[in-house]
Amino acid sequence: MRRTRLEDWICEVEGLGSLDRETLDAIRLRRLNGLLACEKARGGFYRGLPERLGSLEELRGLPFTTPEQLAGNVPGLLLISQAEVSRVITGATSGTTGPAKRIFYTERDIEHTVGFFAAGISELAAAGEAVCVAMPFSGPNGLGELICRAVERLGARPVKLGVGGSLGEQAELLERERPEAYIGMPVPLLGLLRWMGGPGSLRRALVSGDACPEGVVAELEALLGTRLFPHYGSREMCLGGAVTCPAHEGMHLRENHVIAEIVDEAGEPVPDGEWGELVITTADMQALPLIRYRTGDYTRFLPEPCPCGGVTRRLDRLSRRGGFPDIEALDSELFRLPGLVDYTARLEDGALRLEAVGAVTAQELEARAAALCPGLRVEARAVPAGADYRPGSRGKRCIA
Repeated sequence: MRRTRLEDWICEVEGLGSLDRETLDAIRLRRLNGLLACEKARGGFYRGLPERLGSLEELRGLPFTTPEQLAGNVPGLLLISQAEVSRVITGATSGTTGPAKRIFYTERDIEHTVGFFAAGISELAAAGEAVCVAMPFSGPNGLGELICRAVERLGARPVKLGVGGSLGEQAELLERERPEAYIGMPVPLLGLLRWMGGPGSLRRALVSGDACPEGVVAELEALLGTRLFPHYGSREMCLGGAVTCPAHEGMHLRENHVIAEIVDEAGEPVPDGEWGELVITTADMQALPLIRYRTGDYTRFLPEPCPCGGVTRRLDRLSRRGGFPDIEALDSELFRLPGLVDYTARLEDGALRLEAVGAVTAQELEARAAALCPGLRVEARAVPAGADYRPGSRGKRCIA
């Protein structure tokens, strides 16, 4: 099996003929020590940390950085002047209740992300093909724009679908442009394909921007007739973190730029194969590098070697530990109903209220949701999906 193209990209960026674990770890330790020395010299946010570590294992002894600290200490965390900033993202992560954060990128940070995106997208798209980009377009260096740059770098043609369009508008664009591949969030894609009555020209999909529950994965793969290519990224790591290779067994980490750990609730590292919270150190980010940042995302390292032969570590699927009820569990179960196109959920007056769109009944929704939420009253309403229906969520799905 061919090695993941992510590792080809890492070799290109790092000037390597081949990649092995020892070389990769040496790159990561060198960059981490460079960041620590810089922080000590400039008296930045991390000035109290050691100036140098002898090994990557010693990273575990450093304190965590929290979202609250990131939100409140941008001047101390920013390594560069405002004049050197090429992109700023402001706001709380959609679908969460975390503090609003400002994340800064330099042109080099962005260039690395475009290269990373291109490596991941090249696993499912080839030169000359059309690729549908169903992500937000927010101006120069926005997420949708960066994905389009990556698609064009491969010699493929981006089709800008964006987010927020009606089902009819989206279907019309897909029918006109005939893209072979799709990049976007999983639930909106599933709803669109169901409303269209099938995948049309689409054959492959890279899903990102939100959790992808097992039930949604199964339904999408059945409709497309191919395996999905999940991607993981966050604002804190300049939008790109891990991508799927042709083996479809986990997501390979962008390890030359991101040092990842998995910890338990007490903050202690867990063995490979066990689930915990993802912690990241972005030692190579020029504008706003972070050390041991707690993401709030839960996953695990896959312990076995990847069949593709790659040496980069792999993450399993990502999720966020929500309260009760859990939106990911609801999505996994409810979207197994073949007629469901979309739904929203909210807790109100002690009841879980579902507003659904598609060829489903309120009774079906209530029965499935009630089985997942014992002790909670469930009330559902369902209406047909018309061409003018606009999917309700433009970010991470949540229970209001």
